[in-house]
Amino acid sequence: MKTITINGKTHEVDVPDDMPLLWVLRDVLGMTGTKYGCGIAQCGACTVLIDNMAVRSCQTTMDMIDAQQITTIEGVGETENGRKIQTAWLEKEVVQCGYCQSGQIMSATALLNSNAKPTDSDIDDAMAGNICRCGTYVRIRDAIHTAAA
Repeated sequence: MKTITINGKTHEVDVPDDMPLLWVLRDVLGMTGTKYGCGIAQCGACTVLIDNMAVRSCQTTMDMIDAQQITTIEGVGETENGRKIQTAWLEKEVVQCGYCQSGQIMSATALLNSNAKPTDSDIDDAMAGNICRCGTYVRIRDAIHTAAA
């Protein structure tokens, strides 16, 4: 049995140590906002925050998690930067198909957590691990600047 804290709530889960956090979130806890994309930490769809840093949950196994605070798309709006990002996302109409957007929002929130006034270069670097097949990168950058303003 392992105790983990997600979105400020404690959960007891009985899962193997090598189970990826993504499957604990989706299959065990029913938190389906975090998406499966590639399974090899290349697309960013599964991004969550662990202690305010963007992490790919498809490659983060349960034995890697201790007392850290995990934030998912379901809880990021309860944080100051997460709320700013979500508001800007709507204002700038970032979403097209939407599949990658939970991961995009999590990475953007992590960026603002570490850099309150990111440049275009900072944004490009921070978001490089998140793929959007619809190509909404210009709107994503605009929304991040809006949230940081």
